Amino acid sequence: MSKKNSVYDPVVELAKGAELTAASYDKTQNILVTAGKVTVGGIAGEVEITGTATGCVDSSIEGTINVWLSIFRFKRPDGTVNHVAGWNIMLALVAGQTAGATAKAFAVYVNAGTRPYHAIVTKNKIKVFYKEM
Repeated sequence: MSKKNSVYDPVVELAKGAELTAASYDKTQNILVTAGKVTVGGIAGEVEITGTATGCVDSSIEGTINVWLSIFRFKRPDGTVNHVAGWNIMLALVAGQTAGATAKAFAVYVNAGTRPYHAIVTKNKIKVFYKEM
């Protein structure tokens, strides 16, 4: 390994993180990514949900909202490399479910998970943060 690769640079490493993408498969509830990266250094990814859900009526993908956090790696100050697994979160919606209720359900799911993420909700906006386990 070259000396350049073995030096810890906090500016570079703290800027690394998961790409945040989202999609709605519901006819009347939408999701928009307003900040698309969740960094190790504490910058939150953000999505905004709008509309009232038509809801899931069968076993298809219709009536769901999906959020993806990509795989990424970063170097810790001690020189070890941390591999953070990706995460695909799919929520089945209920007919009449409000944007705020969907945001809260998403945050509950993220916060109950074992992945290194934390979510907070303000009305119909969700902020996702990387947290060290």
